[in-house]
Amino acid sequence: MSHAVIDAPSVSLRRYGAVEASDVHDFDQIVLGLDGSMVMAVDGIAHEIDRTAAWLIPAGSRHDYAGVGENRQLVLDLPASSVAVPRRLFERARAVSIDGPLTGLVSRIASRATEYSDGDAAWRRFNWDAAARLCAAIVEDMGTADAAPGAGLDFARIDAWLRAHLCEPLRIADLAAHCGFGMRRFHQLFVEAFGETPHRYLQRLRLDTSVSLLADSGRSLTDVALSVGFGDQSAFTHAFTRRFGMAPGQWKQTRSR
Repeated sequence: MSHAVIDAPSVSLRRYGAVEASDVHDFDQIVLGLDGSMVMAVDGIAHEIDRTAAWLIPAGSRHDYAGVGENRQLVLDLPASSVAVPRRLFERARAVSIDGPLTGLVSRIASRATEYSDGDAAWRRFNWDAAARLCAAIVEDMGTADAAPGAGLDFARIDAWLRAHLCEPLRIADLAAHCGFGMRRFHQLFVEAFGETPHRYLQRLRLDTSVSLLADSGRSLTDVALSVGFGDQSAFTHAFTRRFGMAPGQWKQTRSR
């Protein structure tokens, strides 16, 4: 089982060989077809992935896979505790069919993935944006039977608004209006879709975003804390330690080695 630390979403383009391989890892994963096809079995259930299909693989699920001739896939790795993704999307492993608009989105993201330098700030922003847009599109594409909770919410729009106002106090009425809902109805739909309140979602978003900011050696802990909406370094340190199991200063030192 892979125990690699995944702090933020990661987009990659991959080719799978004809020799069957297996994997289990500690993060969620979405595999979407681009060119050619591959066969993947998750928890013993097999399905072919091509431009019209994808696999949603929850953390801890064994998956066996092999390519069929020449193939290329778009793979999205997601921290099992990350934000910007409705938790119910990974309640179980499943193969899903995708339609024309989603296929086009996958192709556009794959094309843009080659424009960035791996690891820089623009690359990290691209990965977060790709995660929000792909997951929102998949939820919508799965149909009303599966997507009833939170139906009508634009997940990518919500995520983008929160990131744009990350350092500000959350005004749910403003976010609800931005999404075309009254505050009470929006709050209800949000909790149904994400399994938590907007305030708790934003807290996790702030902390997840702080991880990438801590990678910048030129930024102080106070600067990072203020950039993600905490009133002071002490409050940030307390929340960060509770979520990640170590203080942000320790995290910063560990990642700089």
